[in-house]
Amino acid sequence: MLIGVPKEIKKQEHRVGLIPSSVREMVTHGHQVMVETGAGAGIGFDDAAYINAGARIAMTAADIFKSAEMIIKVKEPQPEECAMLRPDQILFTYLHLAADKPQAEALIKSNCVAIAYETVMGANGKGLPLLAPMSEVAGRLSVQVGAHYLMKHMGGEGILIGGVPGTPAGRVLVLGGGVAGFNAARVAVGMGARVTILDKSPERLRELDEHFNGSAEVLYSTTAAIETLIPKSDLVIGAVLVPGASAPRLVTRSMLKTMKKGSVMVDIAIDQGGCFETSHPTTHGDPVYDVDGVIHYCVANMPGAVPKTSAMALNHAILPYALKIADMGWERALASDAGLAAGLNISKGKVMHKAVAGALHYLMVAE
Repeated sequence: MLIGVPKEIKKQEHRVGLIPSSVREMVTHGHQVMVETGAGAGIGFDDAAYINAGARIAMTAADIFKSAEMIIKVKEPQPEECAMLRPDQILFTYLHLAADKPQAEALIKSNCVAIAYETVMGANGKGLPLLAPMSEVAGRLSVQVGAHYLMKHMGGEGILIGGVPGTPAGRVLVLGGGVAGFNAARVAVGMGARVTILDKSPERLRELDEHFNGSAEVLYSTTAAIETLIPKSDLVIGAVLVPGASAPRLVTRSMLKTMKKGSVMVDIAIDQGGCFETSHPTTHGDPVYDVDGVIHYCVANMPGAVPKTSAMALNHAILPYALKIADMGWERALASDAGLAAGLNISKGKVMHKAVAGALHYLMVAE
């Protein structure tokens, strides 16, 4: 199979779909790989590294989209990329369609086969193995950036999240105890913050309670619990995920009015529409805004801030799936792996994922 890796064109995105070691694996399996010139330059992988791994270098993205049977990316295709997709061409990348109907419509129009990293399921339908590495990065990064914006000169209330002896540590509220929330809580606890995690799964609450063993408070998530904890919190991390669907809006505008001036909210779920009513996507170039004195950080590609770590972690996760698709063809690969089949969002002009269809209000979903 001929696999194409275009350079990411979303603003301030330096990750790359395949790093040189992944290209080498593809070539070893008998596949051809075309990489757009400069695709890995932002994280230290020059064209020579790709050539040494066995790739051909393409001068333009148009060359990639014209020739490749499968396109491997990181971020969702931008409008100009959607326009270059061909019927039956495989697109393997993050899509997050629930919050992006124009992209969904463009993919439908292209008649491509769009497989989304974020809805691929793990063994026995558990976990999201291709979302997990970026959730780990975003979770850990959320506390780092939250602590930064709590500083007074950044507009925050002027507290050190871990405090010092004789002063209170900051209070961190984590909404959602999945991969992102767990990693956020780990970092916050490690920094010395007073941490509370809310989740709705009794099984997950037990796991979290056992892991943190009293170093973080673990509570069942209800509206009443959020209303009680929000006014006391210095940093709120939104880490709630419903695979393929829009994130639930857990923090309302009325709740926001009860928060301390200079407190910070970080919405990890912004790719799926966000879990705060006052959230809207931001960029690394202009990452925050203020609502009622509360700082909002809602960058839609948080892991892009640490692109080398993120690209390597993502490649380690996606490579076995990409090889399976390339080795077997997408139809046989999906038929042999129910978890990978869950990644199929759009195929040949039809929405194939029920949660995506529901979020976008499509009436017909192919069976």
